Amino acid sequence: MYKQVLDPVSHSLGLSSIFALLPLLVLFVLLGILRVKAQWASLVALAVAILVALIVYSMPVGQTFDAGLEGVAFGLFPIMWIVFNALWIFNMTEATGYFAVLRRAFAQVSDDRRVQVVVIAFCFGALLEALAGFGTPVAICSTMLVGLGVKPLRAAAVALVADTAPVAFGGIAIPITTLGQVSGLPVHALGQMVGRQSPIMAVIVPFVLVYMIDGRRGLRDTWPAALTAGVVFGILQFAISNYVSVTLADIIASLGSIVAVLALLRAWTPGAPVPAEAGGAPRPSIAGAGTADSAFERRVKADDGAPVPRRDLLMALAPYIIITIVLGVANLKGIMTALDKSTTEFTWPGLHVLDAKGKAPTSLIFKLDWFTAAGTGLFVSGVLTAIVLRVRPVQAIRTYAGTLHQLRWATLTVCAVLAIAYVMNLSGQTITLGTWAAGAGGFFAFLSPLIGWFGTAVTGSDTSTNSLFGALQVAAAKQSGLSPTLLAAANSSGGIMAKMVSPQNLAIGAAAVGLGGREGDIFRQVIAWSVLLVLIMAVIVLLQSTSVLSWMVP
Repeated sequence: MYKQVLDPVSHSLGLSSIFALLPLLVLFVLLGILRVKAQWASLVALAVAILVALIVYSMPVGQTFDAGLEGVAFGLFPIMWIVFNALWIFNMTEATGYFAVLRRAFAQVSDDRRVQVVVIAFCFGALLEALAGFGTPVAICSTMLVGLGVKPLRAAAVALVADTAPVAFGGIAIPITTLGQVSGLPVHALGQMVGRQSPIMAVIVPFVLVYMIDGRRGLRDTWPAALTAGVVFGILQFAISNYVSVTLADIIASLGSIVAVLALLRAWTPGAPVPAEAGGAPRPSIAGAGTADSAFERRVKADDGAPVPRRDLLMALAPYIIITIVLGVANLKGIMTALDKSTTEFTWPGLHVLDAKGKAPTSLIFKLDWFTAAGTGLFVSGVLTAIVLRVRPVQAIRTYAGTLHQLRWATLTVCAVLAIAYVMNLSGQTITLGTWAAGAGGFFAFLSPLIGWFGTAVTGSDTSTNSLFGALQVAAAKQSGLSPTLLAAANSSGGIMAKMVSPQNLAIGAAAVGLGGREGDIFRQVIAWSVLLVLIMAVIVLLQSTSVLSWMVP
């Protein structure tokens, strides 16, 4: 039996924190300063975390490696299981040409560039984030905006800023699921709390996008579209995450915002449209694309000004309709209960850990929810999508294989980061840091979102920052007398504002619009917005920790 000790170095919490911080410091220096690729930086940081656990915290060798293996397993299922299937569905739409149809349909929604930015970058980008995440919205939306006449640099910046409000519930709520696992808090409660923070950002972001495209004139001419998209998205994200399901929050919110803006455009016309800007970029290379079918050629090469055939549009929307129905049905109480009977729970073999209070951490329990996992629902949706889009079984399998190859380095990175989190959490390193940080007292509520922001800025993922800092936030909250649910959620809500400045996402945005090597130029376009938004979130969380807004905490 291994019992965690929070101050193993000379019985000093401060000195122990220096060693506990080493894995994170190594990861951040390698990623943020030395620009080492994420997968190698994560593996080096994992090695440091293991050494600290063995040498400083005296955790047994077998248990240290078992903790890392549990993190790897959680990274594969349910996290990457969701990503594999979500991206597979998208790649099938690309391979059949139906994504090109969808792009043409969005171009015809309005001839006003500012409205197009709201619909594509914010509304549709949120749907892509909900289903796939991991840079997909930035790559796809920035390319679509360039095709509609937005300059490449501005298109990448706009797509990055837009990919904020939906991130906490992105990838079928992967960040929330991960946060619940590493913090030991109920996923539903965390989803409720995040659903009372990030919707505020959803109202603000569309206005920021319009301002980036056309300044004050844009706000004056197109504020109804920005307001409609933001308010509808925010209300639906709050309602679904609090009263229905965290996995459906972004899907329904994004679809609802698209429908609301389309309805608005039937009764309202924006002011003088912004002229198209010079620029262009090739479409991104997507695994499984390249079919030589004549129907594929017709869909992909059709004139953007030509009316979209109703059948083609319905087929292009079919995957998203299927996903919403499948996940919605799976979340019905009776069906969820029936499917949950197949779930397997067990204590991870070889791990015998007690915390400083003599209790076993909840992360020792590994859960295999075979049929209730969001990834399984996406796999079923993928099979149905292949049938509806008439993708031959051989092509569907080939596209899946291409998707796995496309995600090979992301898979290694995610598994390594989760292994770091589990080694640090179970050895006691994270609790040491959290207890030390709690010295800030009640003001830690303001710092909490900034910690999440810092983690995402370096790792490029809200999921990663939740896995690294989720347990730390809970430990600090308990020591400071604050709500653990509030601070754990604040870690995720603060992290979403850093997606736009993380090196990985900047590289994705630059590559998508043909500006490889100019990530610094894009960074300068978005850094001020990132800092402003996270400071707003920090103030909100601070107020939620006091009597002013404490009624918002579930």
